[in-house]
Amino acid sequence: MKAEQSERILVEELFKKTIAKDLLKDEMVENVEKLTGDASTRKYYRIWTSKTSYVVCLDNPTEDEPTFVRLQRVLHNENVRVPLIHDKELSTGYLLEEDLGDVTFLKEIALIANRADEYDFYKKSIDLMASIHNVDVSKYSNEPFTKLAFDTEKLYAEMEFSKKYFLKMFLGLDVTSAPVEALYKKLYDMCYKLSCEPRVLVHRDYHSRNIMIKNGEQIVIDFQDARMGTPLYDLVSLLEDCYYQLDAENKEKLTQYYYNTYFKKIDPSKNYDQFKYVYDMMAIQRVYKAIGSFAYIYADRKDLRYVKYIGYAFEKVRAIMLKHDEFAKERKILASLYYAN
Repeated sequence: MKAEQSERILVEELFKKTIAKDLLKDEMVENVEKLTGDASTRKYYRIWTSKTSYVVCLDNPTEDEPTFVRLQRVLHNENVRVPLIHDKELSTGYLLEEDLGDVTFLKEIALIANRADEYDFYKKSIDLMASIHNVDVSKYSNEPFTKLAFDTEKLYAEMEFSKKYFLKMFLGLDVTSAPVEALYKKLYDMCYKLSCEPRVLVHRDYHSRNIMIKNGEQIVIDFQDARMGTPLYDLVSLLEDCYYQLDAENKEKLTQYYYNTYFKKIDPSKNYDQFKYVYDMMAIQRVYKAIGSFAYIYADRKDLRYVKYIGYAFEKVRAIMLKHDEFAKERKILASLYYAN
């Protein structure tokens, strides 16, 4: 029997056990469909029943609750719209989740009719994001995510990630050269400044592929890497998303909306110009890290789909650096390294 076939049988048997627990209404399984998984060891299946559908996640067996499950419970309790978990069996790595369908924020935004619709759609995603930032973490002091943070070490590690996969492996550069060392000294200083910003719970990967649309409602997924950090990490991830070029006027309006509606309560000491400065520093860090991720996917899986985003992301970083004289030297270094290849 092939591995995939045996997994399908396992999925169906586990689902029948869920029904036996009276966690769901008695439903007959009509079909089991394997779904495209993510970059992890997890495997996903959609179960079609006579009434509805569910998604089964199969992961490695464990004795402890996975981070995803712990965070799902916290976020659900805090009224953050996340997928429901109907059942779990840790010994088999089985999770039965709400089926969110296949429509991502990115797919939906491609169908917008006008600029006003784009703004309204993004405004909803900012409100959803802010519901994560508003979680009172003092209630969850025993949870692992409260002990993880975007400190200098973590932020700079993401820069080192891009050095390895973008500069060294993708561009084939000598990353021990004096220009690269000078560039990275500045990036380290920037990461230190960002690490000193007030911290809230952040999603860590809040962009258009990690928000699902179900019956018009936005639902956030892939939150298992959440940790403490500046809320601008998430805001930049959304508004400077390398998958979709947001209208410039809408981007500014949305940035102002987040500042006036949410950020002032988090850090009342900053005026809008100071906020925008931190936003730009965060954008340099976050988008440059994304370039490393695209290069990594290509190096690891030879997946060409993400290579097309590298050029756009690089020009975004260069444009932000161009706005700030303090990055003039580093912008020239980075541009000379990239354009020479």
